[in-house]
Amino acid sequence: MLQKIKSLFGAQDMTVGKPIKSILLFTVPLLIGNVLQLMYNTVDSIVVGQYSGPNGLGAIGVSMPIQLMFSVFFMTVGTGVSVMVSQYFGARDKDKLSKTVGNSILLILIATLLATFLGLGLSDWILRITKCPDEVFENAKAYLMIMFLGFVGMGFYNILSGILRGFGDAMFPLAVLTGTTVLNIFLDIWMVATPEQLPFGLGLGVAGAAWATIIAQTLSAVVCMLRLLRMKHIVEVTKATMRLDKYIVKTIVRIGIPSGLQMMIMSMSFMFVQRLINSIQVLYNGVFDGAIFVAVNTAVTRVDGFAMMPAQTFNQVSSTFTGQNIGAERLDRVTHGLRLTLFMALGVAAVVFAVMQIWGGGLMRMFINDEDPLRSEKIIEIGIQMMRIMCWGYPIMAVAMTIGGAMRGAGDTIAQLWIMIVTNIAIRIPLTVLLVHLSKSEDYPSGAPSAIYLSMVIAFGLNVTATCIYFATGRWKTKSIVKRQAPVAADI
Repeated sequence: MLQKIKSLFGAQDMTVGKPIKSILLFTVPLLIGNVLQLMYNTVDSIVVGQYSGPNGLGAIGVSMPIQLMFSVFFMTVGTGVSVMVSQYFGARDKDKLSKTVGNSILLILIATLLATFLGLGLSDWILRITKCPDEVFENAKAYLMIMFLGFVGMGFYNILSGILRGFGDAMFPLAVLTGTTVLNIFLDIWMVATPEQLPFGLGLGVAGAAWATIIAQTLSAVVCMLRLLRMKHIVEVTKATMRLDKYIVKTIVRIGIPSGLQMMIMSMSFMFVQRLINSIQVLYNGVFDGAIFVAVNTAVTRVDGFAMMPAQTFNQVSSTFTGQNIGAERLDRVTHGLRLTLFMALGVAAVVFAVMQIWGGGLMRMFINDEDPLRSEKIIEIGIQMMRIMCWGYPIMAVAMTIGGAMRGAGDTIAQLWIMIVTNIAIRIPLTVLLVHLSKSEDYPSGAPSAIYLSMVIAFGLNVTATCIYFATGRWKTKSIVKRQAPVAADI
């Protein structure tokens, strides 16, 4: 019994046993963990929205695409490492696995320091060129500056938890996230609320939410590093393995750069769309208010983050399962596992669709607390309309991300880059501009909010179509980095 319990909390070998059991044991804690990960930023939004109002909430919203763009530095390393870790783990190649992990630690330090330096220097300029409303500018700048100071901790947590998941270990990152999420909630309330709102509040506002997030995520990174250092039966992190290896670095970069560019393209498209969002004026009480739709979009984005989380989870499940079995040369299990994962992803997406349609308004109210109750209702009313459009994208992205995860786990990241370029740059941006222009009216002189979300759902549809067509060609099967020439070792 003790051994069985221990096996559930350790690395999961997905190359043996029934695929459905491996997938479920990995999916459930991973899904819960991803929800908790979202809680970091979502709690920021809820607490700021309740204690600092819609303008504080809007400051966090306009900051997110900028953070996403600079996250590309450590996500590039993370993607390459996660693919290599899962494949080498499946191939039982402890030497290359250890070198990959050791090299990744040094690379992530370089990447996060570079992101911190650039982020601190460019935040002000980026906020200005994206037409950040004056009402939220100073808070958004303060939030970004603090978040960039914590980028090293954030980057290390993301890559270390990704390494553990590459081993099939989703339980330990879940345990860490549970503890630090509770800590983050306490720190958020303590730092954001004013003494008038709560006796113990520090009154730091939006800046307090940023401090709470980076403290909690840095602590998560430290705990995950300690866990990794103790897994000597799987991987050894020493000075020797941390010495940069030309082949390892080249492979990390080759696999990671397409995904990094993909994220950069996505974040740049988000920033362009954010510029349109910042310019949309909503008629309220006889005057046009530019901060209303910024608050609407921030709240919708937070709710949408939870709604999209199952699809992102199944993307990670599909990637890890595929990577391990590609490494073990079990292509038959890859196909079987993908079908099971896809079926589960669509089932969960259907449930999410129904929840958003029925209870979307109640979820929106968690984020909105304006001093003017009628203004709050206006924000919620527009938000519900936007969410009902977004709902149609959830089953579409469940398919695209599950199949895309399998392709990434196999080592094929170039195809998804090109699909992203076509759907998000060549099609979505011009389509968004066109729809915004065509929807201009007396009530919405800068364009209707619905144009932003309609263009996104159309882009999702094109993405899944292109992904399925490419996947059917089977080219992803030839991208494995593992070329086994020796018998499988039994020590992992």
